[in-house]
Amino acid sequence: MGVGYRFPRARVLVFAKAPVAGACKTRLIPALGADGAADLHRALLEDTLARLAPAGIAPIELWCAPDAGHPVFRELAARWAVSLHTQQGDDLGARLRHAATNALAQAEAVVLIGCDCPGLGSAQVTSALTALLESSPQDAVLGPADDGGYVLLGLRQAARELFADMPWGGDQVAAVTRERMAGLGWRWRELASLPDLDRPEDLIWYRRKRAS
Repeated sequence: MGVGYRFPRARVLVFAKAPVAGACKTRLIPALGADGAADLHRALLEDTLARLAPAGIAPIELWCAPDAGHPVFRELAARWAVSLHTQQGDDLGARLRHAATNALAQAEAVVLIGCDCPGLGSAQVTSALTALLESSPQDAVLGPADDGGYVLLGLRQAARELFADMPWGGDQVAAVTRERMAGLGWRWRELASLPDLDRPEDLIWYRRKRAS
């Protein structure tokens, strides 16, 4: 499977919910309606894989919720040759850690991303894996979001401290992640901050980006 990849010893883990009305992008429902929010989520997922898969950076794993059975997941897996996996865990931190642990059983580094950041592409993922695996390897790579979260987390080990009791959904996720990496004695590299698409006000710049 690693033939042709720049980083065959790594994995890129993409997290996504099934594009079901009322079950995804719920904070955008007031602006778009349930169907519109689900359609946007599907488009963001498709765009994310279209940016990453052809670049041949590393094998891609699509981690699906509530399971991998939705037709969109199966269609994308066939189109882009990504593997499908079911998210497991009671909260986001548990799901992220389970996926990272699973992937690191067969890889030396992982990059965890969602599909809510249209500005995140092959350049950022390549930079993260270069920092993790090439000269003077880092323990982690953090890609902050403009709202205080993060859009990318690159790891060589799935330390529990980075996932347990985190203020998910708030504006302190990146700051707390930095504190905990420092507490672990890790070295990490940070990428440039990027906007992500979570709230109705984020639709303004997203529509401008799509129109440009």
